[in-house]
Order: sequence, then structure tokens, then C-alpha cells
Amino acid sequence: MPKIEVFQEALFTYAGRRYTNDEMERIFPAAKAELDEPVNDEGIVKIELNDTNRPDLWSAAGLARLLRVYEGGPLPTYDFFSREGDFRDAGQRVVQVDGSAAKVRPYVVAFAAEGLTITESILNDLIQTQEKLCRGYGQKRKTVAMGIYRSKLIQYPVKYFGADPDATRFQPLGLDTTLSLREILIHHPKGQEYGHIVAEAPVFPFLTDSQDQVLSFPPVINSAKIGAVEVGDSEVFIELTGTELSSLFLSASIVACDMADMGFTILPVKVEYPQSYSADLPYGREVTTPFYFQKPQTASLKEINKLLGVQLTIDEVAQALRRMGNPVKTEDPLVVLPPPFRNDFLHPVDVMEDVMIGRGMDSFSPEMPQDFTVGRLTDGEEMARKVKSLMVGIGFHEMIFNYLSSARDYIYRMDPEMASKVENLEEGQTLAEVIRDPRVVKIMNPMSENFEYVRPSIIPSLLSAESVSGNAVYPHHIFEVGKVVRTDDQENYGSRTANSLGFLSADSGADFNQVYSVAHALAYYMGWDYEVSEGEDSRFIPGRCVVLHLGPNKMKMGVFGEVHPGVLENWGITVPCTGGEIDLDRIMELGYRA
Repeated sequence: MPKIEVFQEALFTYAGRRYTNDEMERIFPAAKAELDEPVNDEGIVKIELNDTNRPDLWSAAGLARLLRVYEGGPLPTYDFFSREGDFRDAGQRVVQVDGSAAKVRPYVVAFAAEGLTITESILNDLIQTQEKLCRGYGQKRKTVAMGIYRSKLIQYPVKYFGADPDATRFQPLGLDTTLSLREILIHHPKGQEYGHIVAEAPVFPFLTDSQDQVLSFPPVINSAKIGAVEVGDSEVFIELTGTELSSLFLSASIVACDMADMGFTILPVKVEYPQSYSADLPYGREVTTPFYFQKPQTASLKEINKLLGVQLTIDEVAQALRRMGNPVKTEDPLVVLPPPFRNDFLHPVDVMEDVMIGRGMDSFSPEMPQDFTVGRLTDGEEMARKVKSLMVGIGFHEMIFNYLSSARDYIYRMDPEMASKVENLEEGQTLAEVIRDPRVVKIMNPMSENFEYVRPSIIPSLLSAESVSGNAVYPHHIFEVGKVVRTDDQENYGSRTANSLGFLSADSGADFNQVYSVAHALAYYMGWDYEVSEGEDSRFIPGRCVVLHLGPNKMKMGVFGEVHPGVLENWGITVPCTGGEIDLDRIMELGYRA
């Protein structure tokens, strides 16, 4: 869980009052946080956040905002946000995006700030917000990276484009010499840490101003001049680059609101995208940011009272929601208008959670359980544990992955022919229409495109691990026993959740005989009476893929073989791989047990 360090005086100033350690311990649960370490000799307080869906709380200004409103302060308002069809005036502050950026890191948003002299505590808080957002919410800068610059030195318009990694040179922050972009990946500490994000791209993302002065090489490092913000500066320019707009919009909103609360005046910036981006821009090719993109969320009073086990009035629910910083329309069903720094209202239950916290969790009377049960392992868990033990014995390492990811990971990268479909879009056809698979379950209200689909298979998760493991000594043998979800018209909800075994081997000698021996050894020790037949699966090489059959009706229980080179290329994997997947729930339906 995220941990933040804040200057005590800054937190108290933003919150509008001082807190003792005991008072902080009592009120921090309102932010799903706790005091990790009280103030030290340097005046720093360490705080642990117990949830990851509120990145707006990962700073002194954001945390203080919630505490201030929770204790009766007014709801904050921000007048610098653009909305669909109503964009703020950005004047000369423009970022122009070139189509070449789409080859590596397509999106950028930005804003400027002025009117407050940066102190040490403000600078440290900005740097921490930058690091926490980009590492946690931005997946270690993969999907969101942020840069802060000295605005006085910038001549608009700022230009964002894909640059030649060998011919483009500049002096990066922290060095006294110029390097090419590719040399930065090798010789600069930040290049060594984050260079893998763009290393395989034909061009590297690059930011300059209208006079070709370098701002940065995102998501790696700023320039040594414009990108070196210091104590005493009062005008700054902030940009965020990444792979999907909603994450960038939210991150920019969080930073802009934090800086407004600190005392900065926020100045919008217009981003101009090229014509080639039109199909992927829901708000138009010219977007002025910060941009409010959140949608209202509703919840009925009856649902709220049922879930919380109390009888509240409309006014009591609205008061609790406002105490959590949410503007509310007092009607039934209630309509919550998310503040611009939040994008975690995905379902009415999220509204109910804020009602619970806003009312005060200690205001609910505890109830003793009425049912008596004896805990034991389910048959499925016993099967999973035996399979795990055997896979470890065979020489595999167990992995644990998230169950949510993007269409890019679950569909695009798993189809060897998808790249050609994307490159040859028909007129009027969008990427969303091409990158789709009716077998994969899509979430209706995802927090971002990175968590838009439920995984239909474990193999993409294993390939994602292998794609970043090229520096580890081969061979690699990894597996996971976990849940997958696929569409199923026979199920009440249209989908079926199953426990599955997925396994993958990567090595120069990985071939069909190797993966067959793994499947055979597992089946032998599990006592499965199986047969195989030639299979057709686009993820595997034709003729080197088989289907596993069990039971008297020879039902399909799994598939394994040599992974298709097109799939490996989509993931950036350079060694042969074999793998497979077995549906453990289907096997148990035939009467097999651990």
C-alpha cells in the first residue's frame, strides 16, 4: 500500500488546524489511512494509505483537503477546468502533438502554474506527488509520467513528437555532458531504470519548445536547464505523457488541484492532436487541460440503507457524502458529482462506501454473527494446492497476477494477425472495433483502459512477466493457478468464472516435446486419464498445438503447444516459448479430485 512522507507544518497549514498524534490516528481512517510514524527531527510525518483507488490522497495537499472538508470545511471549487463543449481560454499556451508520437507514447496533457514562490516543503511535496502518481497509478511511468519545468524559460508552442534516438542529443538532468537518447538509456541512472519502456520503439518521445530548447525525454529524464525546478521559482509548466487519456486527465487534475490548494494560480494549456488521432479522441483533437471528464454516479436511498443496515434520510446521506468532499443532488436516487480529482465511483456501492465513512464508521452498532460454520478447504482449493505442489516439483516457479488488464494485453498481443488489421483500418473504422473479442468480458465502468477487461486466460499474464525478464538467466519456467473469466451464454450472467492452471517455459531449447512432457507428468501424478488431439489456436504454432481431452466424452480440458512467433513479437519476447492452460474446474466436474 502507498506510503507518503509529508512535512508536518505543510499538512497542518493546508488542513487549517494542528493535530496531535492521537488526533491524527483518530481522523486518518476517514482517508483509509493510518499514522505510520509520528513527526521526526526533520518535521516529517510518515503516513500509510490502506487503499490504492484514491491517488488524490498521496500528497500533503490532497490528504489535508479531505481532512479539512471532513471536519466541516467548505467543498473546494476550481474554476480552471475545461469540460466537453466548454473549454477554458489557454491563450498562447499550446502543446502541438506530431503524429510520430503515436509510434511510441501517443498522449500528452499539460497546464501551467504561477503566483507562489516554491519553498523546500512545496518542492518536496510536488516531487513526492510526481513519484507516487507515476510509480503507483502510472505503473512505474509506463502509463503515466510527469515532468515539471521552469515556465519562464519556455517559448510556446511546446512540441511533442517521436525523435530519432541516435541523432537527437541533449544534456539530461544530473549530468554535465550531452548524450543521445539511446546513450541516456545506458549511461544515465534514470535511463537504466525506465528506459525499457521505450527501448524497443522506432522513435523515442521528445518535448521541445518553439525554439527547439529541450524540455525532456519522457518518461525518462528532464533536461538540465528547463527541467531543473528549484526553490525560489514561481512559474512552472507541468506535462504528463502516457498511453491512455483518462489516466492522464485524472493525474493532471490531481496535481492541479493540489497546487491550487497550495496557493498557485492554475493556467490551462491547449493540446493540439493531429488528424490521424481523430478516431481515438472522444473529446476532439483540441483539448484544453486540466479537463473534467468524470461522469455522475447514482444510488437509491433504499439500496444505501439496505447495504449499511440503517435507516437514513436523504439529507443525512447527502451530508455524509458532502463530508467526503462530494457535491450531491438531493433527490432519490441520489446523484453524486465526483470532484475532478476522483475517478473511483464505478458503482453505487462506491457511493455507499463514502456514506459509511462520511457518517463515521464508529456510528454503526456492531452485531454478533447469527450463523455457526466450520471452516475447511473446498475441493477446488485442495485441487489447486496439489497442482501447485506438483508444478513446483516439476521445476516451475509460481506467479501471482492481477485479473484485470487492457484490450492490448488480452486481445491485441495474443492475436498474431491483429497488427495488420490495425495498420489497415477501413475508412470510418475505429481501433475499438478492431481490437475486440466477444469471448473476453469487458467491464462496463472501468477506472482506466488498463483495467478494462477481465482476463480470459492466464497465458497473457505469464507472457507479460516473461516480456520484462529478458535479463534473467534462462531457462524460465513459470506458472499460476488462478481464476479466468470467459463469456458463456449458458450462465445467468453471461460469463463463467473458472479456476485454471497456466504454465509457460522460455528457453532456446523450448519445443513441443518439452511442453508435452510437462503436461504428461502433471496428468500422471494427478491420475488423469487423458488423450490429445491436434488443435487449432491462434496463440500457438499450427501443427505444434494439441488439445487435452478427459472423460468418457473426451471433453476439452486444456490446450498446450509452442507459442506463435507473432505473439512473442507482440510482447517483445526474443526467445522461443512453450505454454499451456488447463481448466481445473471442468476436470473436477468429471469427478477427479486431489
